[in-house]
Amino acid sequence: MDAMSGTLLPDALWDLVEPFLPIPPRLPQGGRPRVNDRACLAGILFVLRSGIPWQMLPKELGCGAGMTCWRRLRDWQLAGVWDLIHFALLDWLARKDQIDWSAAVVDSCSVRAVCGGAKTGPNPTDRAKRGSKRHLICDGQGVPLAVRLTGANRHDSKEALPLIDAIPPLQGERGRPRCRPDCILGDRAYDVEAIRQVLRTRHILPMLATRRTTHGSGLGRWRWVVERTFAWLNQFRRLRVRYEKPADMHEALLLLGCALICWYALRKSWANG
Repeated sequence: MDAMSGTLLPDALWDLVEPFLPIPPRLPQGGRPRVNDRACLAGILFVLRSGIPWQMLPKELGCGAGMTCWRRLRDWQLAGVWDLIHFALLDWLARKDQIDWSAAVVDSCSVRAVCGGAKTGPNPTDRAKRGSKRHLICDGQGVPLAVRLTGANRHDSKEALPLIDAIPPLQGERGRPRCRPDCILGDRAYDVEAIRQVLRTRHILPMLATRRTTHGSGLGRWRWVVERTFAWLNQFRRLRVRYEKPADMHEALLLLGCALICWYALRKSWANG
């Protein structure tokens, strides 16, 4: 393994990811050797972090061709690998009591989709240009619990309940697995009485800003964590604009970005003992 590839994909992270990868298929005798999975994942991480086009992936990294990494990303997405890795990291954080269930925060962020594709729509905040919207729910510390991709014209309120439903059951240090936060915080886009009613029936306190009222609800002191999580995602340069035309390919990179944020949180908890 090339030294630079090892820097992109540390041993501890690879040891966590490797068990979730499908067993490589057997190739016929005499064919071109298959690029190993660790090298391909390092190439995927390089593209995610740098934002370069796949075909410009440097050969010096030892990660194989860019399109080889692209196909491996596609195959692993079809196998559900990124969902599994994200869930495994969340579950690990929960077992170490690192998920803050006291509050969960919902929000969305739109990005331009330069190549179009599924799950795009006219962006009302960008002169109706084609774009996608990421809907995110995070815990009280900014750990991404679930993420969904839609067209940019999808209203935030339509995705509030699907986001909450997408939170997986996580086993804590004691008791039964949990997937329900104590309260949900959101801005004025989520000011829908039906959402409040459903949350109350689930014993979740709705703390949603009210439209047509003066600013200064005080919820910003908690809602800022989701904005920070979007900023963390945007540190992965490939996520700042949607270049992938197939929606599932952009979703794969988005899930990988969320998994890496969980990994950083887990590594921080290890460092703090």
